[in-house]
Amino acid sequence: MVFWEGYVSDESMGTFAPLVVYWLYAGFYQLLPPLDKYRLHTKTEENDRNLVPLRSVVKGVLLQQFVQAVVAELLFLVTSNGSSSELTVQPSLPIQALQFITAMLVMDTWQYFVHRYMHQNKFLYRHIHSQHHRLVVPYAIGALYNHPLEGLLLDTFGGAISFLVSGMTARTAVFFFCFAVVKTVDDHCGLWLPGNIFQMFFQNNTAYHDIHHQLQGTKFNYSQPFFSIWDKLLGTYVPYTLVKRAEGGFEARLKKD
Repeated sequence: MVFWEGYVSDESMGTFAPLVVYWLYAGFYQLLPPLDKYRLHTKTEENDRNLVPLRSVVKGVLLQQFVQAVVAELLFLVTSNGSSSELTVQPSLPIQALQFITAMLVMDTWQYFVHRYMHQNKFLYRHIHSQHHRLVVPYAIGALYNHPLEGLLLDTFGGAISFLVSGMTARTAVFFFCFAVVKTVDDHCGLWLPGNIFQMFFQNNTAYHDIHHQLQGTKFNYSQPFFSIWDKLLGTYVPYTLVKRAEGGFEARLKKD
C-alpha cells in the first residue's frame, strides 16, 4: 500500500514524482542561507566562475525534464501490459531491494561509460558535454543542467535501461527514480554538511564530484551517481582531501603523489 494508491497510477507517479522531488530538494538547497562555513566554494567564486546565469540553468533543466517525462510515459506505456496498478503483483521486499541495487549498478555502468566518452571525444565534449561544465562551481538546481542530447543519452536512457534490466515494477521505479534524483542533486549541492547521509555512506558524493568539475579533475572521477567502482577499476579515480579554508568552508583538493 502506498499513499497514492487509488488516486494516481504507479506509472504516472514514476513519470512525475521525480520531477517534483527534484525541485523540492534543489529548491530546499537554493533557499538555505549562505552557510559559508560548509561551502566547498565561496559565493563569490560561484558568481564569478560560473559561465551561465541561473535563469538559463532553470530553462535547461526544465527542457531536460520535459524530454524525460515523454520518454518515461512511453516506457511505462510499453511495459505496463495494460493492467491497472491495483492488479500488479508487487515483489517481496528482498526482491525489490535486489532490483534496486541492480538498477543502481546498471545506472552507474551506463553513466560512467557515456560520461567518460563525452570527455574523451573532443567533438562531443565541445558541442555537448561542455554545457554541464559551464557550472564550474556546481549548485543543486544545476544538477540536471545538460545539453538536451546529453540529458537524453546519459540520464533519461540510463534510467530507462536501469528500469528494464532490473525488472522492477513501476511502483518500485517511483522510489528508485526519486532516490536517484535526490542523490544527483545532493552531489551538486556544493555544501559539505554535517550529518548528510549521502556524504556519510557514499564515497561518490559532493566533494567527489566537485573534484571532477575542477579544471585539474575533469579527466577523473567520472562515476555517477552512486558508486566509485568503475573509476577504481579503470584507473580514473583520483583521491582528494578536504581542507578548511581560513575564511570559512572547505576546499576539495586532489591528493598529489
